[in-house]
Amino acid sequence: MSTRTLISPAQLARPRGKVVYWTVFALVVGGFTLAFLGPLYWMASSGFKDAQEVVRTPPTLVPGSFTPENYTRAWEVMDLATLLFNTLYYAFGALAFQLVLDVAAAYSLSKLRPVLGKAILGMMLATLMIPATVLVVPQYLTVLDVPVVERNLLNTPWAIWLPSVANAFNVFLLKRFFDSIPRELLDAASMDGASPLRILWSIVLPISRPILGVVSIFAIVGVWKDFLWPMLTLPDPAVQTLNVGIYSLSNGVPVNVLIASLTIASVPTLLIFLVFQRNIMSGLTAGGLKG
Repeated sequence: MSTRTLISPAQLARPRGKVVYWTVFALVVGGFTLAFLGPLYWMASSGFKDAQEVVRTPPTLVPGSFTPENYTRAWEVMDLATLLFNTLYYAFGALAFQLVLDVAAAYSLSKLRPVLGKAILGMMLATLMIPATVLVVPQYLTVLDVPVVERNLLNTPWAIWLPSVANAFNVFLLKRFFDSIPRELLDAASMDGASPLRILWSIVLPISRPILGVVSIFAIVGVWKDFLWPMLTLPDPAVQTLNVGIYSLSNGVPVNVLIASLTIASVPTLLIFLVFQRNIMSGLTAGGLKG
């Protein structure tokens, strides 16, 4: 059975077909590369320019006034060390809560089959249809005065951690992966006397490392890139995240130093993607076990 493509193998074997194919391929790849990497290059290179060159029209592609001291000044003026520590603290705290609670929810919906499990999953997925901005006001009122306990969570890590736990998309990804694990494997462990918790810890979690890696990256990046919610719930400058802190301290800071601080803030998430891109793709495409 032959695979149908836009260009047949016979046409591609001709010299003219090869030229047309590789020309179109190079233009498409080059265009997408320029569209995605162009803004990153402009941001990183502008951090090495002086204040006058940054706002020059037309902009310069290569910094004419090479001033790497902008990055050192940005680190000190914007207090990036404190902001970076705060963001890492919030991100890994949210990761810990998501791994514990979202994994438990997905495992129970997939393998324990609770009563009304499908209805619960349906209502969870329905929340993905609601725009995030619509939920800002009720979520803010909730953390301002938490029901039952009557506590104000503003300027505390719980204002970031608790809303991040209720992530229907991560629960769906985990449940989809857990569904692909053969039931016979879990039944065999159950017949040997393993409890549901032991099965989860000893069998399901080791198999689920790819999807757990994807959920972990989503959790960290979700907190790292968030701006509106931390700005509302963390008004104290001492506990603000990287994005909010840079925004709050940007008044009076030269534009080249501000761009340098934004470049530094973008480096960790880019490194996470470059290091774990294979895990991201394998986790998203993992759908079953062969055996």
